[in-house]
Amino acid sequence: MARHPATPETVEVLNDEARADATEARTADTRRREWGAERSQKSLPILHRKPGTAQLSWARIAIIITVACWFMYAVTTVVRMWIERDFNTLRVVVEAGVYLAVVTALSFSATMYLVSRRGALVRFRDHKRVPRAVLDRHFSSANYDRNITFLVPSYVEELPVVEKTLWSAALQEFPDVRVMLLIDDPPFPKDPDRRAELLATRRLGEQITQELAEPSTRFMEARARALDENGGRAAIGGSELGRLATEYRWAVEWLLAKADAWEIHDHTDLFFREDVLGGLAQDLRQNAAAVAEAVRDRATLPAERVEQMYTRLVRIFTASVGCFERKRYSTLSHEANKAMNLNSYISLMGNRWRRVETPEGVQLLPAADGQYADLMIPDSEYLLTLDADSMLLRDYCLRLVYFLEQPTNEKVAVIQTPYSSYRGAPTRMERISGATTDIQHILHQGLTFHDATFWVGANAVIRKRALEDIAVVNNEGPHSVTVYIQDRTVIEDTESSIDLGLYGWTLENYPERLSYSATPPDFGSIVIQRRRWANGGLLILPKFWRERRLRKETRNPVRMPETALRVNYMASIAWASLGLILLLGYPFDSRLLSPWVLAAALPYFISMAMDLKSCRYKYLDVFRIYAFNLVLLAVNTSGTIKSVEQGITNEKIPFARTPKVEGRTAAPWPFALAPYVIITYSFYVFVLYVIAQNWGNAAFAAFNGVLCTVGLVSFIGVRNSLQDIFLGLQSWFYVPDKRATLAMADNGQKGAPELATPIDRQDWRAALYFGQTDPDTGAVPTGLGR
Repeated sequence: MARHPATPETVEVLNDEARADATEARTADTRRREWGAERSQKSLPILHRKPGTAQLSWARIAIIITVACWFMYAVTTVVRMWIERDFNTLRVVVEAGVYLAVVTALSFSATMYLVSRRGALVRFRDHKRVPRAVLDRHFSSANYDRNITFLVPSYVEELPVVEKTLWSAALQEFPDVRVMLLIDDPPFPKDPDRRAELLATRRLGEQITQELAEPSTRFMEARARALDENGGRAAIGGSELGRLATEYRWAVEWLLAKADAWEIHDHTDLFFREDVLGGLAQDLRQNAAAVAEAVRDRATLPAERVEQMYTRLVRIFTASVGCFERKRYSTLSHEANKAMNLNSYISLMGNRWRRVETPEGVQLLPAADGQYADLMIPDSEYLLTLDADSMLLRDYCLRLVYFLEQPTNEKVAVIQTPYSSYRGAPTRMERISGATTDIQHILHQGLTFHDATFWVGANAVIRKRALEDIAVVNNEGPHSVTVYIQDRTVIEDTESSIDLGLYGWTLENYPERLSYSATPPDFGSIVIQRRRWANGGLLILPKFWRERRLRKETRNPVRMPETALRVNYMASIAWASLGLILLLGYPFDSRLLSPWVLAAALPYFISMAMDLKSCRYKYLDVFRIYAFNLVLLAVNTSGTIKSVEQGITNEKIPFARTPKVEGRTAAPWPFALAPYVIITYSFYVFVLYVIAQNWGNAAFAAFNGVLCTVGLVSFIGVRNSLQDIFLGLQSWFYVPDKRATLAMADNGQKGAPELATPIDRQDWRAALYFGQTDPDTGAVPTGLGR
C-alpha cells in the first residue's frame, strides 16, 4: 500500500484529489441502474433528529384518531345495521362479522405502528450521546479484562461482500477483539471456480490480520515509548503531545490510503469507503486536530488521558481474524441454517479440542488436561453476531457494550441497532425494500420503549451467559448438540427473544444508526427473504403466552402495550394477508363500507409518509410501499401457510438464504403470476361494481388494480415476470442444468473518501472530552473554557 508523508497538508491533498474520483465512482455500479432508482448515495445520519413538540403531539393525536374512527365505524355501521334489523339472513350476519373482524385487525396493526412510532420519537428526543472521554475511561480501567468474539456466519457469499464485513468488524475498537468467519459452504466443492472462491474466503482472515500488523505494531510501540518517557508525570504537553498528534495523523493517512486502494463496484463499496473507512478517518482526524490545537495553546493533558488516546489507536488496529468450518467435523450439526452454524461454534468456546479421524469423518473431541489439543477456542464474555452482508460503523461495539455494563442494565441480554439500508440502490426494488427497512428501524426503536424488543438478527451484541441460560441439548444422530439459538423456525432470532424473556432477560435497541445491511435488489431475492419472514410467527405465539403466564406473578409482569406489540409483530403478516385477500376477492355488502374506515387508515398513511420523508425518501413512496405489499401478497400468504403446515406436521421448514449475487434471481412462477391475477381480478370486479353502481367497492378495486400494476411494472418488470413464468412452467418438462456457474463482473474506480468537514480552530478540550457529539458532521461542542 502506498504511503505519503504524515502531514496535515498531505491529508488535505488526498482529500482534494479524491473528489473527482469519488464523483465518478458513484456511477460505477456493476448492476445496471434503473430509471427511478435512488440518486442520493449519502447515508442517513448516525444520530436521529430530535423531534419537536408538533411531531410528538401528532404522534399522540394520530393514535386517538385511529381508535376513535374505528369505534365510530363499529357504532355507525355494524351496530346501526343491527338496530335497523338489516341482519335478516345468515349471509349478511357472517359478512358483517367478517368485515368488522378484518377492519378491526387492520386498524389494530395501524394503531400498533403509531404506538411504536411515538415510542421511537420519545427515545430520539431523550437520547444523549455518551462522551468519548467517558468511554475511554471506562474501557481503560486496569481491571477491565472482558473480551468479545465476532461471529460472521457465511454461506456461498461473494468474496468482496464478506471482505467488507470483516474489515468493518476488525476495525471496531475494543480491548480484545476476535473475529471469526463461520464458513458454511460445502468444504470440498467439485467445481474448480467454487473451490478457488472458497480458498480465497478462507484466506481473508489471515490477509486482514497481516495488513493490520503494521499499524498495530507501530501504535503499540508508540504507546510503550510514551508510557516510558512520561512515567511519573501527572500532565503531558509540548513535544510529547505533538508526537501523539503525529500518530493520529498517520492513522488517518493509513485509512485514506486503504480507501484509495478500494475498488468501487457498487453502492455498498462506496459506503465502505466513505462511511466505514472515511468516517473513522474523520473521527481520528478530529482528535489529531484537537491535540495539535492543545499544543499551540501550550496546554497540557492528564497523563491518563494521553495513555487512553494511545490505547485507542492500538485497539482500533489490533484484531485477530480467522475462520471456522463446522461441516468439516462429523460431531457438529450440519443442519442447513444460520442458527446451527452459530450454535456449533458457540458450543466449542472455552475448551480445547482434538481432531480424531474416524470412518464417519473427522471428529472434535475434548482434550484432557496435559493432552495435546489441535484446536483451542477462547471463551468470551460477549458475542457479536453479524451477517456476512452487513457492516458496522465506528463505535458500534464500544457504545453497545458500555450500555450493557451500566449497573441498571445487568439483565439486558441482547443489544443491537436495527440495521439501516445502503443508499444509492441501483434498482427500484432495492430502493423500496430499503425504504421499508429504514421504517422498520424506527419501529423497532419504539418497541424498546414499550419493553417489546425483538432480536433482529443481522447484528447484535449478546451476553454469552444469557445464551447459556436458554441452551438445550438435542441429539442429532449419535452426537449431542447444544442449541443456544433455537432453529425450530426460520426466524430464529424472534423465537430466541421469547426464550430469553422466559429466563428474565431483556433486549434493547440502541437509538443510533450504527449498522447497515444489504436489501434484496430484485423480486426473486425479495421473495425468498419475505417468505422466510412470514413463516414462524404463529408458531412462536404460544411460547409468548407461556412467558406471559409465568411473569404474571412476578414483579415484572407483561404489560398490555408489550402484549399488543408482540402479538402484532408475530401475527400481523398472517391476518393482514388474509384480510387483504378477503377485501380484494369477496364482494361484501356495500352497506358495510363507510368513510370512517378511510378516516381510520389516514393517520397511519400520513405518519408513514412523514417517516419516509424523515429518512430522505418521498411522501408518495407510501403508495409505492402499498404497491410493493400488493405484489408480495402471495409471498406473505405462502409463508403463513407454511407456518400452519409446520404446526400440523411438526417438521422443520428448510432455511432459505437470501441470495447476494450480481445477477438477477429468478422468482418461482406462482409468485410472478400472482400480480397478474390480482390486476385482472381487480379490474374485472371494478367493471361489475360500476355496472351495479357500487361506487365504494369500485373505487377500492380500481385503487388496488392501478397500484398492483405500478408494482408489477416498477418492482418486478413485465419482461422479467414473463421470463420467470415461462421458465417455471418449462421446468415441468425439462431437468435444469445445475452445473451452470455465475459470471463475475469486475470493473471499478478508485478514489479516497472525502472527509466530511475541515477542522477549524476549535475548543480542543471539548473535542477530546465529547468526541463527535454530531458524528455525521464532525461537529463538537464549544464553550468549555480555556
